Amino acid sequence: MAAMKGLAKALAPRNGEVSQWMVHAGANQRTRPPLDGDETADVCVIGAGLTGLWAAYRILTQRPDAKVVVLEAEHVGYGASGRNDGWLCTTMSANPERLAAFAGPDAVVGFQRLMIESTSRILDILELEGIDADAQRSGHLSVARTQAALGRLKEEREHMVRWGYSPERVRLLDADQTRQRIAVRGAVGGLFDPDTAKVNPALMVLGLAKAVERLGARIFEGSRAIAIRPGRVAVATADHAHARRAATVASRQVLVCTEAYSGGIGGMPARRIVPVNSSIVMTARLDQDQWRRIGWDGAECFSDAAHVFTYAQRTPDGRIAIGGRGKAYRFASGTPGLGAVDRGTITALERRLREYFPALPERLIEHAWCGSIGVTRDWCAFVHYSPATGLGWAGGYAGHGVTSAFVAAHTLADRLCGLDSVYARAPWLGYRPPNWEPEPIRWLGIRGMYKLFAVADRHEETARAAKTSTLARVGSRLAGLG
Repeated sequence: MAAMKGLAKALAPRNGEVSQWMVHAGANQRTRPPLDGDETADVCVIGAGLTGLWAAYRILTQRPDAKVVVLEAEHVGYGASGRNDGWLCTTMSANPERLAAFAGPDAVVGFQRLMIESTSRILDILELEGIDADAQRSGHLSVARTQAALGRLKEEREHMVRWGYSPERVRLLDADQTRQRIAVRGAVGGLFDPDTAKVNPALMVLGLAKAVERLGARIFEGSRAIAIRPGRVAVATADHAHARRAATVASRQVLVCTEAYSGGIGGMPARRIVPVNSSIVMTARLDQDQWRRIGWDGAECFSDAAHVFTYAQRTPDGRIAIGGRGKAYRFASGTPGLGAVDRGTITALERRLREYFPALPERLIEHAWCGSIGVTRDWCAFVHYSPATGLGWAGGYAGHGVTSAFVAAHTLADRLCGLDSVYARAPWLGYRPPNWEPEPIRWLGIRGMYKLFAVADRHEETARAAKTSTLARVGSRLAGLG
């Protein structure tokens, strides 16, 4: 029996430890000291993920003499910034119709174009700062495997063009054109956006942290903000659990950039954002013959057009990283710690991957992890900044955070610096999404929504449905998407 358990453990994929990206970079632990005593700053940034680091970077390029302190509860890249699938996608983190009702349709069209332009700006800055994050302009192929899903892609393209995409850039593909790019079994068509890029997220966030420090910021790891009020942040350091140290940062301006990890910070709205979990599995390296047999010759980011969709990229070292929801929500907005994934979710993602690519080899998955994305009740991200109090906050990227974090950080930083820029005028500034329901209604609603979507997917795929399931439409209304 002991031998069997040992064999099972040996065959099991590595699980959690933040992510394969962070493990491979040797950065899934603290390397910087915690805050040691009270501190003063011109700007205190809370969160050393992409939003916080891009905000610090932008502030210091505009105000080089500013004293900027970055507080991180765990370590750089611990949250979604070090766990995501590395897409620099062009999608705005908002429902355009709702944002247009707040700011006007022209502002939303301009905002979408800003999102598209920002993917290029990110790549330019990575090159400027010498950050080798395996960045590549790869495009995004969304694949439909039923006529119902293809109908949704046609509607999506019309929606994209209406709200700022160029009709010449986003293209519908037929079944043959889709399979020529990625030979997904059962593909009936696809939608291709050429402006999406991909990166290694760990190399990107770690490189950005070093760039921020070169500009003069100080990053304190193991330093958790526990309460915020204008001009002051209460901090518990890594040793505070053992009653050793608490501290404060006195700062005229405070930017909260914790996204899905904002719960539990005193002074912040408790139900504005909830953490929704997403899991990723990464395969072993595939050789060129294996890539040829599965039919994925290019570098495109790939997703399917199901309701509970999956998303994937082909990594530069020859792996597939594929993600999906799994157990989407923990009661009372719990976050996933080091990111261990349950066996059922790993099995489901591997099964999905083999549905797409039947020629994949056995003993495929080497590493699994999960993280949390921040979601608002209406799936619209927001940015707040008050000149009177000096407090700013951004979040609710709903899974489109790699590019959204850059844009939100620039909105915060440019407002803080008093700049009249396209970022400072972005229409999500001042938008206030509704609060989520209290527990247990929130848990029941989110779990129920994903159950409906999963049942709708099974029905559509089994019946080869031509129209979207009524259950999915009900789920969309429940979710606040409809």
